[in-house]
Amino acid sequence: MSVNLRKGLRFEKEAEKYLERQGLALLQSNYRCRFGEIDLIMLDRDSICFVEVRFRSSDRFGGASASITPAKQRKIVKAALCYLSQNQRLQKRAPRFDALLIQRQADSGELDFNWIENAFYAE
Repeated sequence: MSVNLRKGLRFEKEAEKYLERQGLALLQSNYRCRFGEIDLIMLDRDSICFVEVRFRSSDRFGGASASITPAKQRKIVKAALCYLSQNQRLQKRAPRFDALLIQRQADSGELDFNWIENAFYAE
């Protein structure tokens, strides 16, 4: 396993714990299908949340949110539709596409979480 993959999985685990503290429940992590990957799939009351997790050590190149491009958003939406087609019991829940941006604070080195609900929409 590469260093970047291990680091990505570590931050996805941190994101999962953060969202669980906010009251969400994990359904699946690292869902993969032919259309793409979804980092976290979670339940939030009546919504099924498809969460893209992004970590950046600094905002020098636009920060974490700049890396969720329209092309990446389309892949996530297609993967979410694939997931829902395989999990019909969840199709009655409203889908939501969230982003959880994690950045290391320059002064303390601690992690800063920025959870954006409805970060983008399915077109």
